[in-house]
Amino acid sequence: MDDLGVTGDLLDHETVRQLDENGFVILPRFLPSHQVQALRARLAALLVEEGERAGTEVNKEPGTMRVSDLVNKGKIFETCFTHPLLLAGVRHILGEFKLSSLSSRLPVAREGNQPLHADWQGGAPRPGDYQVFNSLWLLDDFRNDNGATRVVPGSHLWGHAPADAMADPTAPHPAEKLILAPAGSLVMFNGHLWHGGTRNRSGEPRQALHAYFTHRSNAQQLDQATFARPETLARLSLAARFILDV
Repeated sequence: MDDLGVTGDLLDHETVRQLDENGFVILPRFLPSHQVQALRARLAALLVEEGERAGTEVNKEPGTMRVSDLVNKGKIFETCFTHPLLLAGVRHILGEFKLSSLSSRLPVAREGNQPLHADWQGGAPRPGDYQVFNSLWLLDDFRNDNGATRVVPGSHLWGHAPADAMADPTAPHPAEKLILAPAGSLVMFNGHLWHGGTRNRSGEPRQALHAYFTHRSNAQQLDQATFARPETLARLSLAARFILDV
């Protein structure tokens, strides 16, 4: 962590409070616009290049366009799993951790609605024993009509999954909030927080990168060591490779 610049003073009190109490925090305009545009362009090229294969390294989701295994698809994506402030947030929640997967998600017109869910399927842990952490790097504005992610603040503390408490997890929850933020924002959240994508009613772009982390003792969503390409390993620092567990 020291080699990646992850120091104890990166997270201010308010960021820690929101992560602990609400389960998420929004950092507006975290990336400069030129970097957002470059990420959009690279993902657009990958979607064309990969066609029907896009996203298959992890999973294809009906109604969305996904690209997976982004660690191997350009140096441009490195900041999304090595940025010191992000890693400080992950460490605060998980302690010892590694990257589980790095992918993108773009809901198409009139699609993208997900049931409320948590990212850990192994049962709801007690607070302080969390297993997963997720982050969204917003490449488009998240609005109330283009499929913005919904979250239920504080639900990471409840000790049960949406399906255990809701007759229909696709339905609205009375306490849910929409993540509304401009392109370039970073959203960090406890992976046990109830969340889900909403329907893209406008049909306009709403793309995000998902840097998903897990406790170091767990299996990865995408086995980074199996997929690692020689050219990827050659360009990554030893510290970055530690984050990937390769």
